[in-house]
Amino acid sequence: MLEEDKRGILLESGTNEIEVMEFTINENLYGINVAKVREIIMNAPVKAMPHAHPAVEGIFKPRDLVLTVVDLPQYLLGAPCEKGPKDLFIITNFNKMNIAFRVHTVVGISRISWRDIQKPDKTVAGGNEGVATGIAQCGGDLVTILDFEKIVAEIAPETTIQMSEIERLGHRERQEAPILVAEDSILLSKMIQDALNKSGYVNVRMFSDGQALWSYLESLRDVGDLDERVRLVITDIEMPQMDGHRLTKLIKSDKQFTKLPVVIFSSMINEEMHRKGKELGANEQLTKPEIGRLVEIIDHLLAIQV
Repeated sequence: MLEEDKRGILLESGTNEIEVMEFTINENLYGINVAKVREIIMNAPVKAMPHAHPAVEGIFKPRDLVLTVVDLPQYLLGAPCEKGPKDLFIITNFNKMNIAFRVHTVVGISRISWRDIQKPDKTVAGGNEGVATGIAQCGGDLVTILDFEKIVAEIAPETTIQMSEIERLGHRERQEAPILVAEDSILLSKMIQDALNKSGYVNVRMFSDGQALWSYLESLRDVGDLDERVRLVITDIEMPQMDGHRLTKLIKSDKQFTKLPVVIFSSMINEEMHRKGKELGANEQLTKPEIGRLVEIIDHLLAIQV
């Protein structure tokens, strides 16, 4: 599937739906958000790179772009896996990076609600640092949605959130402004909270998905001073139960919460996603792992509320 073919299935903003591309590794079904997929191509010769992570095959140049190839079977199974002539490369784009992942087959695309995706328990996910971000019911099949950001962060830690960006901000005063954050990745959730705390924002409350955060906001409807409970919301886009676009739409279309600043902080911010977020009323949008820039945006949005 080429990128131009994918445009016909882009979803309307804020519907809480996802297009899942299903693929197989050793006949096991896995999934990736179509919004992260640029294209699918036949596998090609790969140039090995010295001292690379065991799951990194090397690089190849399909046109004018040099891409890193991740051997997904090797990564998931922890051992070399025979490479077949019919293997495919899924070319992805997230965190402003293009990366190719080797898979065995591509099955198709299913459109489902985020409510049809359940957070795996630690047994399935592999503990707190597991690579399964959700289990999706696609027709009659259960599909494991992989956390591709986690995979890349493990292979190349320098591509994820860097605490050094916070350190470069220098000394900062303690800030009590209550901030709500929706982030389903346990790894990134901890990194975001630690970074915000280190930057002075100590009153941060984390939620594992958009639904949990929205339920909390609804519980605040009868409180007297809303500012004492929430001053700003940060949300990922991809999350089980309720995605960040749906959460943004609910907040911005609700009379009580419409003035609440919402920042979308996601690996998926590209031109199309930025347009969707803007349509829904997001105050700011930026891509992971720009944590230093996130703090600057929080500073600005809270300052203009005063």
